[in-house]
Amino acid sequence: MIDLPAEPAIPPPGPDLAGLTRAAKQAGGRPVHLWNPPYCGDIDMRIAADGTWHYMKSPIGRIELVKLFASILRRDEDRYVLVTPVERVGIVVDDAPFLAVEMHVAAGPNGRTIAFRTNVDDWSEAGPDHAMRFETGAAEGLKPYVHVRAGLWARVSRALYYDFVELGETREIEGVAMFGVASNGVFFAMAPAGEIGVEA
Repeated sequence: MIDLPAEPAIPPPGPDLAGLTRAAKQAGGRPVHLWNPPYCGDIDMRIAADGTWHYMKSPIGRIELVKLFASILRRDEDRYVLVTPVERVGIVVDDAPFLAVEMHVAAGPNGRTIAFRTNVDDWSEAGPDHAMRFETGAAEGLKPYVHVRAGLWARVSRALYYDFVELGETREIEGVAMFGVASNGVFFAMAPAGEIGVEA
């Protein structure tokens, strides 16, 4: 009797982009933080540092599709995922998932307010509900971020950075002169004034 070689195992299919798109449309913008579907592996999708979404190393040119995927994006403990009621798939995010591309400054009941529009047309008004944070980049210098929703942040684009910094002021925080920006009654300290050459 001749032993025939075993047939190679067929790997299970990975996440399907078309199926993910259909499920996202059917979800209709319902709150993704309430869903707990099974994790189905990673999909070859990446959000670059400039906010561009890529699928299989090619940019996704349709803004409607980008907005659709952005609506089901979630930050879990160890990864970014796209979530539908039936599946959860991991994606790669180089920096922040969103980019702030427009800034609006206005007077409000708590003083000046600064609102940011992201590249997927979400608006976030910096303040108690939308914190700001600042990181030092290797080449970019200080990088501001504004919280969009549920652990998802937008990096303020370089085009807006200088206009944003023009709104800055120096305040004493715990005995240290800090340079920062105030919005909606909250002062967001960026860095010690002396470190960035700002007079107290």
